[in-house]
Amino acid sequence: MINIKLIENSFLINNISVSFPISFESLHEILKVPYRVHKKKYNTIYTWDDLGILGYSKDQQHIDSIYLELQKEDFDFSPKQLFIGSFLFENQDAISYYKEHKNKRVQLFEGDTSGALVLNDISVWFSTDQGSIEAIEIKSYQGTSIKQIPKDKYIIRKLDEEEIIFTDFGFKLAIVQELMYSKEFIQPKFDLFEFVLWYSKREIDLEEEGYDPIEEVTQYFRDLPIPKRLASEVTEIYQDGGNDIYLNLIRFAEGWEDYWDIENIEDVTKFPNLKKVTLCYAKEHIIPDLKKMGVDAEWL
Repeated sequence: MINIKLIENSFLINNISVSFPISFESLHEILKVPYRVHKKKYNTIYTWDDLGILGYSKDQQHIDSIYLELQKEDFDFSPKQLFIGSFLFENQDAISYYKEHKNKRVQLFEGDTSGALVLNDISVWFSTDQGSIEAIEIKSYQGTSIKQIPKDKYIIRKLDEEEIIFTDFGFKLAIVQELMYSKEFIQPKFDLFEFVLWYSKREIDLEEEGYDPIEEVTQYFRDLPIPKRLASEVTEIYQDGGNDIYLNLIRFAEGWEDYWDIENIEDVTKFPNLKKVTLCYAKEHIIPDLKKMGVDAEWL
């Protein structure tokens, strides 16, 4: 059985000190049971079935975060067993500690609206559904204070160059994933937690509002101008429920949402070098429509 402790000055797994990112070899040496590997477009997921533990890696060599699965999921990478080990936060059961503090409705650290527990440089986030905890994510935490965010960071300004006019919002979001998060041509790179701290017109509570689209966040991407000169940079679209764009649209996105389905392909003609498309958020007719246009298209 795995014993995890987050206490003052230490994060321990089976009494071995751990910090993120941790090399895969080091973590596997601690866990000591067989694992499976799932290579995705933007990350690699390691599954320790017997322990109910997932490890997420961006470079296939280092684990950036781990998940303790507490409810059964049906993804190909989901553990076959649920986590049955122990997890102590400051020498108290982590789930009990979380519930106690959330009931008091207090901020657990500066600027917190998500319900994470933070100690040292480790963040512990609880994925919940109707009050039931589904999973626990553990990763490195680098806090952001409102004082550190430039006042004009998320103010959208009109471009002094020609921009792309989109007819389909779902398609635009797929393009934003490529140009903002994958290729980093568009700045600033939108961060939901930072935006919530920055936004001053009202208080946005991610714990309460993070299960559905937040109007101000959605409007930000609707208004975000995309320079026409960047159209030629898009050669491929790859939709995945774990894409940064979707995780920054809904805090507690689960992958089944249809808010950002692509409904028409009129915008495809604006991207002359787009050759391959892999989709999971689109209407049924989109794949055959793309193939008729000569685009290599498939479902995820």
